[in-house]
Amino acid sequence: MDRAQLADFLRIRRERLRPEDAGLPAGLRRRTPGLRREEVASLATMSTDYYTRLEQARGPRPSRPVLTGLARALQLSTAERDHLFRLAGEQPGPPPGPPTDVRRGVRRMLARLDVPGLVLDAKYDVLAWNAIAAALITDFSALPPRDRNLLRLRFLSGSTQSELFGEEATAAFAREAAADLRAATGKYPNDKSIRTLVNDLRTGSEEFARIWALHEVGTQQSMCQTFNHPLVGRIDVICEVMVIPEHDQRVVLYTTEHNSPSDQALRLLEVIGTQTLFPPS
Repeated sequence: MDRAQLADFLRIRRERLRPEDAGLPAGLRRRTPGLRREEVASLATMSTDYYTRLEQARGPRPSRPVLTGLARALQLSTAERDHLFRLAGEQPGPPPGPPTDVRRGVRRMLARLDVPGLVLDAKYDVLAWNAIAAALITDFSALPPRDRNLLRLRFLSGSTQSELFGEEATAAFAREAAADLRAATGKYPNDKSIRTLVNDLRTGSEEFARIWALHEVGTQQSMCQTFNHPLVGRIDVICEVMVIPEHDQRVVLYTTEHNSPSDQALRLLEVIGTQTLFPPS
């Protein structure tokens, strides 16, 4: 265990985080940048005294659960998390689960785009979206967080998604996405949310159970390119997927040919918004 380097690393990463990044009020009297020690300790579910001693290079060797809590509280990337473990004299092991925090810059980008955009994690949870994506696919804000998942929408929400994408496209998406989810189970073997998702899909969808039994593993690079929207009709899109490797997330953008019928339909949908979209199942 390198106590001095561990202490420096914790302090620097703590000072890098702003209260709003961690969902905390900024307050009026902050004499130093970043979070307070007691705030990091609370987020990591440990005592302030223990965390203070770690940051002062005089604490005992932290356990793996403590290190996992610190990595979560400090919003470390996978590489930073591994470095934290090694400084404490531990081998990193598999990451605990897909990161769920979306960089503020990515959120700002989505808000300013005039095309539908989503941010997905490794298990297809929709972490962020813009207004036109909600109008195109579904009003994610009206869904419980657990149901903001493209696989749950595809396999557990009845015929809505098949009607939206078409049978052939949804069949292709189903097989590729199941292979992608299989890869996520290997990458995050200790993540309970992934195990719950797989169990719900297997018990709730005979189609998914058949596909899952094939034991295919892969990473999906493309998604459905045609939407049959109930309000504006057919929209042909070009799907672009941009990877955020340090967060194991993907930004999915749907664009159309300029001035094409699909482009006009998308512009109309932007005006209509989510006012009369199908309700969540």
